[in-house]
Amino acid sequence: MRIPPAFDQPLPTCKPAYGKLWLIGGTQESVEIAAAIANYNIRCIISVTTSAARSLYKPAPCLTVWVGRLTFAQIPEFVKQQEIVAIVDASHPYAVEVSQNAIFSAQHLQIPYLRYERPILSPSTASEGEHFDSFAALLSTNRLQNKRVLLTVGYRPLHLFQAWHDRTTLFARILPSAIALEAATQAGFTPDRLICLRPPISDELELALWRQWKIQLVITKASGKPGGEDTKRLVATQLGIPLITISRPTVNYPQQTCDLAVALDFCRQYL
Repeated sequence: MRIPPAFDQPLPTCKPAYGKLWLIGGTQESVEIAAAIANYNIRCIISVTTSAARSLYKPAPCLTVWVGRLTFAQIPEFVKQQEIVAIVDASHPYAVEVSQNAIFSAQHLQIPYLRYERPILSPSTASEGEHFDSFAALLSTNRLQNKRVLLTVGYRPLHLFQAWHDRTTLFARILPSAIALEAATQAGFTPDRLICLRPPISDELELALWRQWKIQLVITKASGKPGGEDTKRLVATQLGIPLITISRPTVNYPQQTCDLAVALDFCRQYL
């Protein structure tokens, strides 16, 4: 990874009493962390990528929500301006680039970093259905051929399925955002093959949607309970529909936890 010039600039020494925590958010677990640290009056800036995500966080005097996309080269200036003294990464498990940029930046700028990773479903539950290590591994097979397939994988991977529109009937559920809708349209999905919903989605609604579209196969990600993975497994079992899960990408986190108490101890240690 090439080091941008910004990383070679000296950073001011931030005293913990005046510094801030950087919470990389946009997920349900980041909302829980933000609420918890607000109770301790820890100064925190929460970064999210969309304006819609801003509304997830309850206002608090010590919390600031920053909306935008930080590139690798922009992080040093962000850290300097915001007086960041510690990072808690609660981004989505599949936001690999976000985490990798944060890890490298933390190491180079000598800032403590903690990954808050949402729990993986228990082995007894996660053993249900089929699993593939990646979308590429799945699409190298004919598993989707001539089926009515529902994609619940977010909007980013939809372009990978574009070549399959003439070999199968694809449906996609995406977030109700302009960027998601544009990506789905560019990937060849017509309005009658899309539904825009914001989680959480109840068992009843999930079941009704699959029945309405006469779904024969569902593809999801190992996004855990916050991503509705448990609901999809339940409905798949009830309807006897195969569920294919794309495994989480492997990231070498220097320090991680799925325990909120551990994350809070980390925050209190540095702020």
